[in-house]
Amino acid sequence: MRNKHLYILCFLLAAAGLGGFLFKALVLYFPVWPGEKSTTWNIEAQISFTAIEGPVKLSLHLPRNSSRFAIINENFISRGYGVTTSAKEGKRIATWSIRRSKGPQTLYYSASVHRMEREDIRAIPPSELTVPDFKGVKREAAQSLITDIREKSADLQSLVPMLIGRINRPQPGGDIELLLGKEASRLRKIELAENILALIGVHTRSAHGIRLTDQGKDIPLVHWLEVLDRKRWVAYNFDTGESELPEDYFPWWRGADPILQAQGVKKARVELSVVVSQEEAIRSAISMEKISRPVLNNFSIFGLPLQIQSVYRILLLVPIGALLLVILRNVVGLKTFGTFMPVLIALAFRETQLIWGIVLFTLLVAAGMCVRLYLEHLKLLVVPRLAAILTVVILLMLAFSVLTHKLGLERGMSVALFPMVILAMTIERMSVIWDETGPADALAQAAGTLLAAAGAYLIMSIQIVEHVVFVFPELLLIVLAVVILLGRYSGYRLLELGRFKAMEEE
Repeated sequence: MRNKHLYILCFLLAAAGLGGFLFKALVLYFPVWPGEKSTTWNIEAQISFTAIEGPVKLSLHLPRNSSRFAIINENFISRGYGVTTSAKEGKRIATWSIRRSKGPQTLYYSASVHRMEREDIRAIPPSELTVPDFKGVKREAAQSLITDIREKSADLQSLVPMLIGRINRPQPGGDIELLLGKEASRLRKIELAENILALIGVHTRSAHGIRLTDQGKDIPLVHWLEVLDRKRWVAYNFDTGESELPEDYFPWWRGADPILQAQGVKKARVELSVVVSQEEAIRSAISMEKISRPVLNNFSIFGLPLQIQSVYRILLLVPIGALLLVILRNVVGLKTFGTFMPVLIALAFRETQLIWGIVLFTLLVAAGMCVRLYLEHLKLLVVPRLAAILTVVILLMLAFSVLTHKLGLERGMSVALFPMVILAMTIERMSVIWDETGPADALAQAAGTLLAAAGAYLIMSIQIVEHVVFVFPELLLIVLAVVILLGRYSGYRLLELGRFKAMEEE
């Protein structure tokens, strides 16, 4: 029964750790590999106009987060203008205003766009459907067009492409030519499609945006039609009639209103530009997490101050070194000083580097052992003896730092990074083993400690290990599950197979 409880606990821990990892990697798009880059588009709207002497007010439609893209780092350059933003009926609008202005003026809006794939949110239809008031011959032409496309289509998914195809024909026919009038622009054609669909009770809206592949200045606007079908807005490419837009289509605003509305100005113009850049994928993932799941971001490691994050970047590696130490002690049978002393020494090796760390550690322990053997003759009590060894260790560390500095060995000054209490306990433990079981056993355990520390250092120095543990700390639950399972291991240790080989032969 106890084993069953243990296995269930380990399974739940591993499942929780793996589930958190997959959620952050596949849903939040946190990078699994260090140094990954993500594409960022920097968009800008330049508003140029000439102000007539007097009050000025300009309203610009702003882009919103969509199922494919997230908007971050918005900036408004107003040059003395007051600027406010508002959201109403699914639209975002920035309004610049000033009491008095005159002459040529330029305002800017800029933002960074990240790709973010997520499910579409179910759309809420408008409260009322606005039905166009066609009269006379135009009404007869609209009804004739509706009757024709209804007879040749089975549902809304086939009716809309057919209507778009009819409107886009080079020679659309008398009915459509009459309804379009003399102005057969793209916006006029989309407006006609909206009116025809409104007559049969279908909610629609026009959408306007840019293509992110069109990089540079003065990017042209593209327009498409969105139809409410089964509580979801379905976008139709007005060039092809397909119900799927290219992935580089970026929606800017929706509705029949122009992108800019101005009062008190003349010659108002909006110029859009796009510049693509690359940034670290981790920054992009954090930015999108702040937008899509702000509560989750506030309670994650990335919500901590940067100084605290740098501390945990090191501390989260300790369980990895501890797992290696458990394997070396319980499965391999390697003997070391203390349980986690090699892991702490390995953390010091991260600053001193491996070779210098081993040399400095060996010299300090050897010098400390000489002092400890001398203190043995003084017959001191345990606590005063440990305090004396700690004082001697600090003085030795200072002496090594000064000496290596004078010799021009800057790396040697990093000896101060060694945990002094661990060094003092290592010297004390080694001297006790030296007295109880002899110098051979003491030296063997010292060698095992250095070997375990070197192995832990090599693993914790792997860049991907450091990256994955810091970005996905939930994976430490899997490490915990493995450690708990190894805690029940009672088989032979690899280094003991030689001792028990004769027994097995008998």
